[in-house]
Amino acid sequence: MKNVAHKKKWQSFEIVFGIPFFSAIILQFIYPLSFSFKQLYEIFIFGGVVLIILGLAFIILAHRELSKYSQPTDPGYPTNKLVTTGVFSISRNPLYLGGVCVVFGIGLSLNIGWILILLLPSLIACHYILVMPEEKYLTAMFGEEYHIYSNSVHRWVGRA
Repeated sequence: MKNVAHKKKWQSFEIVFGIPFFSAIILQFIYPLSFSFKQLYEIFIFGGVVLIILGLAFIILAHRELSKYSQPTDPGYPTNKLVTTGVFSISRNPLYLGGVCVVFGIGLSLNIGWILILLLPSLIACHYILVMPEEKYLTAMFGEEYHIYSNSVHRWVGRA
């Protein structure tokens, strides 16, 4: 088996967040769960749209930065360079962060309570199924270089 962070096809953002996302949409049709915020309706829609745009920006910038160094965006493929520049200088997981922002923004702007509720177990699964194996892989691949990077840039957003 090749040396990669994720060795199984189901270890992907699309599965970890996609299954709960589509389950939330189905649940919304079966048992609608919306939040009553009539006075704040426009603010929630605006906030959701801003989160979607922010999330897409993170995703696009991360793809561009990885492409600049000829590195894969899929952790099912081996990497040979630790990318710490661009959006990776403020988040160790900008692709996941961007995806979470998009999902949260959709739930907020469309007032689909199930998406917001099922996002929490998705985040927990993301930590154990996606992030932890990636960090273990990057530590094994890059050792001290990754240790220095992980001590200076937070997992989700911000610098230490």
